[in-house]
Amino acid sequence: MAVDESWEQVLQPEFHAPYYLRLQEFVRQERSQHEVFPPENEVFTALRLTSFQNTKVVILGQDPYHRIHQAHGLSFSVRDGVKIPPSLRNIFTELHDDLGIATPSHGDLTSWATQGVLLLNTTLTVRQGEAGSHQGHGWETFTDAVITALNQRSECCVFVLWGAPARKKKGLITSPQHQVIESAHPSPLSARNGFFGSKPFSQVNRTLQSAGHDPISWSLL
Repeated sequence: MAVDESWEQVLQPEFHAPYYLRLQEFVRQERSQHEVFPPENEVFTALRLTSFQNTKVVILGQDPYHRIHQAHGLSFSVRDGVKIPPSLRNIFTELHDDLGIATPSHGDLTSWATQGVLLLNTTLTVRQGEAGSHQGHGWETFTDAVITALNQRSECCVFVLWGAPARKKKGLITSPQHQVIESAHPSPLSARNGFFGSKPFSQVNRTLQSAGHDPISWSLL
């Protein structure tokens, strides 16, 4: 299992649950008949780069990018050299408007992940060219378990929920030490309906600093 050891321990019951075994069989069948993203060895990149104990922020999206060469297991991220998708470009626009950070030349968000930003989607795989095609097959239950585990920690965690599927997780975040920041999805279809102007990055850092944690360095330059 290509996740950090800390997540392996926390999520052990999920990896053996009947729903999860059915989900993995569904994904295997999909891969045998279609192109599925991200590649099999990158499905859990977020849970590999950001350990359970080091997670300070969760940025929750919907499902992975469904175009070739885009998804690599971190929500909203693409590897250096891949054209920046519209949703990520809108994220960078808001980052600049919020904190004055120059727009990056690439879309690789790995440095956020290594600072404790868990870049998670509600659904972790998708069929090529078919957004939402793997919703409703069990990933939502699995990512519920991730959120629930973080909610049970005593350390403050900031949950950034972008878009309707992500915002449905809000009910799982019940502990008072945590902070929820929610808005419309950064997609061009919805960004002007509440994402632009939401200033999530400065809100995250204020919350972290108030809790005695180092802020996130959002610059990717």
